[in-house]
Amino acid sequence: MIKDIHENKSLPFLKWAGGKRWLISQHSKIFPNTFNTYIEPFLGSGAVFFKLQPQKAILSDINKELIVTYQAIKEDWQKVLHGLQKHQKLFNKAYYYKIRQDKPENIYDKAARLIFLNRTCWNGLYRVNLDGEFNVPIGTKTDVIMKDDDFETISKTLQNADLLPDDFENIINKANKNDLIFVDPPYTVRHDNNGFIKYNEKLFSWEDQIRLSNSIVRAKKRGAKIILTNANHKSIKNLYKNDFEILTIARKSVLSGKKEYRGTVSELIVMG
Repeated sequence: MIKDIHENKSLPFLKWAGGKRWLISQHSKIFPNTFNTYIEPFLGSGAVFFKLQPQKAILSDINKELIVTYQAIKEDWQKVLHGLQKHQKLFNKAYYYKIRQDKPENIYDKAARLIFLNRTCWNGLYRVNLDGEFNVPIGTKTDVIMKDDDFETISKTLQNADLLPDDFENIINKANKNDLIFVDPPYTVRHDNNGFIKYNEKLFSWEDQIRLSNSIVRAKKRGAKIILTNANHKSIKNLYKNDFEILTIARKSVLSGKKEYRGTVSELIVMG
């Protein structure tokens, strides 16, 4: 079941490439009003989760630092906020690059670091090098703490969720009859103006796309409800056309360092 949906600008609290704030604000009617467990294997900023606020959820991402951040806020949001206040007080260019190199040990410092970098790096992009180290340069924003931050409410919302850093297939395999799976994988085929495709391919290969479609088909056969977003590309359509309804929608995209990759893009919504 879904709680009463309400607007809260502090939810979600991260900016994430490929985030789905636009989807849930413009196309909320595609989501069912009733379901058992909400399952999201590519969590990112959690825009859909925070909008629906389900009574029970399984949230996952292969990015362990991201899941640790959610877990820390869930357990003790005040410790995370204290760390952010410290970052705000000390923030400057040299401090940014110092924190970028740091490797905190406790989960609250790890969470504060990720949120700090997310809010002060270039365009909120999360990117790592071959050694798994965050390598995005400093951006133009200087606000580490936002005036509408509400980590207490975020923490309360997360109390109903199990947080698991895991592969998407393992998470989707947990879905049963009348569960809702929202799937938003990295897009790995060139479509319209997708400027991040080369980076995405390192994270999520075409073989992963095939593995994802197979796991989604299996979940549907178990009776789960599916909503999946993906690139508007013939190869993607071919993966899902026999088992799902496919819609094409347009949206604006501004997250790119190159002007030619900005503008209107089209994406697919796969439902079943």
